[in-house]
Amino acid sequence: MTQAPPPSAPPLTGLRVLDLATLFAGPLAATLLGDFGADVIKVEHPTRPDPSRGHGPSKDGVGLWWKLLGRNKRTITLDLSRPGGRATLLRLAAGADVIVENFRPGTLEKWDLGWPELSAANPRLVLARVTGFGQFGPYARRPGFGTLAEAMSGFAAITGEPDAPPTLPPFGLADSIAGLATAYAVLTALAGRDRTGAGQVVDLALIEPILTVLGPHPLWYDQLGHVQPRTGNRSQNNAPRNTYRTADGSWVAVSTSAQSVAERVMRLVGRPELIDEPWFATGADRARHTDVLDEAVGAWIARHSRADVLAAFEKAEAAVAPVQDVTDVMTDPQYAALDTITTVDDPELGPLRMQNVLFRLSGTPGAIRWAGRPHGADTEAVLTEAGLTPDELAALRAEGAL
Repeated sequence: MTQAPPPSAPPLTGLRVLDLATLFAGPLAATLLGDFGADVIKVEHPTRPDPSRGHGPSKDGVGLWWKLLGRNKRTITLDLSRPGGRATLLRLAAGADVIVENFRPGTLEKWDLGWPELSAANPRLVLARVTGFGQFGPYARRPGFGTLAEAMSGFAAITGEPDAPPTLPPFGLADSIAGLATAYAVLTALAGRDRTGAGQVVDLALIEPILTVLGPHPLWYDQLGHVQPRTGNRSQNNAPRNTYRTADGSWVAVSTSAQSVAERVMRLVGRPELIDEPWFATGADRARHTDVLDEAVGAWIARHSRADVLAAFEKAEAAVAPVQDVTDVMTDPQYAALDTITTVDDPELGPLRMQNVLFRLSGTPGAIRWAGRPHGADTEAVLTEAGLTPDELAALRAEGAL
């Protein structure tokens, strides 16, 4: 009988996750589960590890992005296309709660590792399938990446200046949103399993979560035929809302989503008469007079240093934030108070500073137990736990499955 974890243990303690995915969305979902106690086993090809190990800058030959994405995961190697690799995965699946994969539709089936085989090995298993376009439909078998989702969803079309090309984000936005959504989907499927006793398949397409976070655009179009244009940093829903340059060459962002905040900003910048204009009464009407409001706010901010702007806005209880690069983020006092950027000791590289777990729980908090481990570092330990004998491990190595 499995001993229950102590009450203060992370909430996902006892959950076993097999991470078969590569690059970002699927692996991020597994990372988020691992941060709160799940035993995540990262399964990589023996000679073609997760490409995120080589993405971006490295130090001493060690990829830094992997240190973040691979944290709280044990790493093993397994070639699923070989008979021994297939059989070993089924043995691991029998003791797992979740598998996360992002192969193109049909790939697992080609290896006889589709849902019928996996669910036969473990009827309580949750299989999370993360792809560019989903498991069916005319685009299902196309290669899919976050960039394509950012383009297809409408995000790029509304991002950028009005007279400039559509703009893609310089980071994995769609993948990151999909990773968050996948973790939520997995937990939802597990909650369903608690009621029914049966596992199920999660079918998550990169093109869908980013469309969800874009908000009411489809509804606006359906009901009004409204297509939002590119407006740069401005908003069609309120004003002033923009970035403004300070006297010392820095930038700040101002938001006035609340009417009371908009009024405070106008008083602060010395233009209280604008509050009495009939069009000032609603955010949408203010947005139609953005030029006037931007000139008023921008001219005042341009005469003051960033420190003075932030202090004045805070005193006036108006909404402002500095436009920070990563240098600023690493020293920001609010992030420091929250321990948002925390330090992790790593055997390969020493102390590493990285983003902490995503949220704080008062009773059963998550934690970063270790940063991303070397390729295959835990293969023998994990497979021995699964019941494989030394002779079986030797046979798998001889086959090239490990």
